Amino acid sequence: MSFLKAEWRKLALANYEIDPDLLKNFLPNKTELDIWNDTCYVSLVGFMFKNTRLLGIKIPFHINFEEVNLRFYVKYKEAGEWKRGVVFIKEIVPKPALTLVANLLYKEHYQTLPMSHVWQNRNGVQIVEYRWKMGGKWQRFRVESEEVSQPIEKASETEFITEHYWGYTKITEQKTFEYEVTHPTWEAYQIKKYEIDVDFGRVYGARFGDLTNATPISVMLAEGSEITVENKRAI
Repeated sequence: MSFLKAEWRKLALANYEIDPDLLKNFLPNKTELDIWNDTCYVSLVGFMFKNTRLLGIKIPFHINFEEVNLRFYVKYKEAGEWKRGVVFIKEIVPKPALTLVANLLYKEHYQTLPMSHVWQNRNGVQIVEYRWKMGGKWQRFRVESEEVSQPIEKASETEFITEHYWGYTKITEQKTFEYEVTHPTWEAYQIKKYEIDVDFGRVYGARFGDLTNATPISVMLAEGSEITVENKRAI
């Protein structure tokens, strides 16, 4: 049985170039950075969990909720083949029980904060916004897009960002947890406009402070789908 089943919907992604040296302390053993077109990426991602089931059970008040995370991209070679995955710097959710389970069982880096979201369609424009409150200040990531999604182009930047099917967590300098995330290929929306009002240094630590005033290389909105998160293993 899958550890978790849910839908991930309306994934807003802002992708920044970052100095690989800033990620060395977060890199799990046996993995290496996954570079695309000579660029090392870190992504701010906001989305909704919908219809969430933990070990097949819907937990009251923990079925539909927001998440915002900061992640980077890695790969791990096993039996001569590369597995492409992500590592999370921090994942923010509005429910303390989620933080407890994820940090305890998966050794992830969850934090509980007040959160809200907006999904609207207005005058032919889709509006998706995710907000979270830290230190008395609301942080905000908003995108405006076309209303109809399109297939993601093969070998594109969007495919690179969205098509990672493994998660890796640094437990110690020698120990790494791996878990599989399954989902079909997603579709994405054409972005018209975006706004990012995030104090990266406050939210994610001083080494990421320069992202506050940086311009992302790209901003995306993926529709998402049903997903599963499988049980972890040590590698």
